[in-house]
Amino acid sequence: MPAAALQPKPSPTQSTAKRPVLFDSPYEPMTKRPLPAGRPREWYVTHNRRLKAMRLAIALLDSGTYLPDQAGNDTIRATAEEIGMRPPSDITCHMVRAFMRYNR
Repeated sequence: MPAAALQPKPSPTQSTAKRPVLFDSPYEPMTKRPLPAGRPREWYVTHNRRLKAMRLAIALLDSGTYLPDQAGNDTIRATAEEIGMRPPSDITCHMVRAFMRYNR
């Protein structure tokens, strides 16, 4: 019998990785890390816009809006208000629909 078969299985909170791994819990927010310094301002604007669009796309999918055609600007902005986010711009709304189209 191989030696690996004789060892007990790790518990769900233990990791078998050789370096520490952070387990994602759906109920605890991730720790925020600072963005890398030295990039052009447009990079930070685009990065934050993508994060906002992804959060909105996930909220729409969770609420039952599965098709990009169902997600008009008004629907996206109403969802943003429900989750406590500032209303997105037209560009961000377009990006939300693009994410939903990609995930089909």
